[in-house]
Amino acid sequence: MATLLITRVLPQAVIDEARKYFDVTVREDVVPMTPEDMRAALAGYDAVLPTLGDPLGAAAFEGELRCRMLANFGVGYNHIDVAAAQAVGVVVSNTPGAVTDATADIAVMLMLMAARRASEGEALVRSGGWLGWHPTQLLGLHVSGKTLGVIGMGRIGQAVARRSHFGFGMDVVYYNRSTKDSGIDGARQLNSIAEVMAAADVVSICLPGGAETFHIIDAAALAAMRPHAVLVNTARGEVVDQAALIKALAQGQIAAAGLDVYEDEPAVPRALREMANVTLLPHLGTNALEVRSQMGMMAVENLRAFFAGEPVPNRL
Repeated sequence: MATLLITRVLPQAVIDEARKYFDVTVREDVVPMTPEDMRAALAGYDAVLPTLGDPLGAAAFEGELRCRMLANFGVGYNHIDVAAAQAVGVVVSNTPGAVTDATADIAVMLMLMAARRASEGEALVRSGGWLGWHPTQLLGLHVSGKTLGVIGMGRIGQAVARRSHFGFGMDVVYYNRSTKDSGIDGARQLNSIAEVMAAADVVSICLPGGAETFHIIDAAALAAMRPHAVLVNTARGEVVDQAALIKALAQGQIAAAGLDVYEDEPAVPRALREMANVTLLPHLGTNALEVRSQMGMMAVENLRAFFAGEPVPNRL
């Protein structure tokens, strides 16, 4: 029976399913593996089921390897040098689809929380400083009928757009590297990120991570936004130039932000943590039991298929 390392604890049903096909070791730690631990894992196991943040850059694939497959737990795989893995014969898969609706839900939640100043309101109540309702208390942005800008019209971008258009009557503009049908009547694909940022009341970042999108939302892109606009990021932290975002928020260049991801997770700069106009979540994009279970089952099926000599459903 092939050996499998699961790098962080997953829902029990997923672990039980994996044990039907593999000799499974579950790492109990809740933080990502170190580079040294990762190299040891690739040398010591037939397969590894890694998670977000496990360091699988080119250096991890140097030396003698036993590992034949990496079944990534998640759709994003910017922590894996896929080309380096494939160069030494290691198959890599991911779990697309399972994450789409849950991540889109979080994006919409962040949009509403940031626009309607919900974090500020909760903090006021918890502090004991709330004096009661009054007409000008914590006035925010009414999103219904406004314009949503989506950067990256993939599965998640489309799901955010559908929720916003059909749920709140929002117009949709978007940027995508290639021509892409949003599936929404009246939605407009614009020619640049700056055009979308300038046209939107709320901007949702739905891009994959990696070298091609690193800091693609830079100071110039943020400068194109309207002073009342809200930025939402549920993609990868490094897609946004975090220092530029902090400056834009501090100077009132944009009104608010809702963030589920950060440039150097789990570190969140004090400047962001101290800003009342920023809603902060601890990377909750897929934090529903059924979603995390579905992701895990997809990863296990990818592994089962590979070791059974069958086509891997979600091979990269």
